[in-house]
Amino acid sequence: MSEPAVVARLAREVTSGLKTADLEDFYRDLHRHPELSFQERRTAARLAVRLRAAGYEVTEGVARTGVVGVLANGDGPVVWLRGDMDALPVREATGLDYASTVDGVMHACGHDLHITWLAGAAEALAAARETWSGTLVVVGQPAEEAEGGAAAMVADGVHERFPRPDAVLGQHVTPGLAGFYPHTPGLTLSASDDLEIVVHGVGGHGARPESTVDPVVTAAYVVTRLQTVVAREVAANESAVLTVGQFHAGTKPNIIPAEARLSLNLRTQDTRVRERVLAAIRRIVEGECAAAGCPVPPEVTVIPGYPVTVNDAALDQEIAAVHRELFGAHTVFDFGQAMGSEDFSLLAPEGVPYDYWYVTSTPAGVWEAAPGEELAEKVANVPGNHSPLFAPDLSVVVPGVQTLVSAALSRLARLRA
Repeated sequence: MSEPAVVARLAREVTSGLKTADLEDFYRDLHRHPELSFQERRTAARLAVRLRAAGYEVTEGVARTGVVGVLANGDGPVVWLRGDMDALPVREATGLDYASTVDGVMHACGHDLHITWLAGAAEALAAARETWSGTLVVVGQPAEEAEGGAAAMVADGVHERFPRPDAVLGQHVTPGLAGFYPHTPGLTLSASDDLEIVVHGVGGHGARPESTVDPVVTAAYVVTRLQTVVAREVAANESAVLTVGQFHAGTKPNIIPAEARLSLNLRTQDTRVRERVLAAIRRIVEGECAAAGCPVPPEVTVIPGYPVTVNDAALDQEIAAVHRELFGAHTVFDFGQAMGSEDFSLLAPEGVPYDYWYVTSTPAGVWEAAPGEELAEKVANVPGNHSPLFAPDLSVVVPGVQTLVSAALSRLARLRA
């Protein structure tokens, strides 16, 4: 029997006693009570209770609302398992009987599943200490959606206060017919930057536009011209996504405001492309403002967000091999490089390998009803992350625990033939 097969067999044994109904209830409860970034106090407390009951040494309040559980179990490597906790400012439209009870807040990205998987894996591994040796560190991370949670944990000393990892592991729920576990060795997720732009005009009465410099019109030209950056300044074999997500100006229909504000998001996979696009944004904003006769130069502020996520190829291939043995060879495929972004990689100290994979979650009925023949067409036509209709199938609760358990055992297991 190959080593991945041995690890997979051990993972089945370790997770054979999972209390499925309890985990599903835990998931439903988290889904009903979503909390925004750095406000995850109830979620963190519920995770901490389960970790303490399983025998972990638990520290709460890391980076305000983060939770870290440590289970030392003899000599061996240190493995970190990470799950993020925060929800999104989205009004749920799923119609689920366990839909969010918080108006305008929803677990639209699936972090409630991530914490359920994390708790289940932590409990299963704690109950099977005889099968592995080393130290397991369980990280409940706040504020992934706010682009600050992992960085805040690092700033709060997570790398110094807890055992240094030899590997950092994580996963994300994603649209796609439930029952698949995509892996990508190497670059898997893009870097993300936010930009804040202020266009300064001259305000005045809507009846006398000639006495003003209208920042709304100028900002509208900026938005339109920005659409040419990726289309005309990024090569076809390079990747970039530029989105204008917010446009704020004015207070009344008959008042021309003195300023307009734009918020942008940029996704890139290469530092040279990033710098080229940032330079183009500045050039366009400054040029349009100059053309409009704005009295003051515009403000362009770049807010660095997530770095690229680059899986350690050897570690990813090792864990993918275990997942193939556990779930079937057909269930694991290369997800490819995505324009989505994550702060997961910040939790790995420099030089420490990490791996981040995916668990598909679309219910079979929803998947079959979606238009399209090819995988990409189907994925585009089912509710995805950040949608008010995003509703993972409950069938993925146990497999998501098994993926984490088997990944941890790939490094910690006391292997036996």
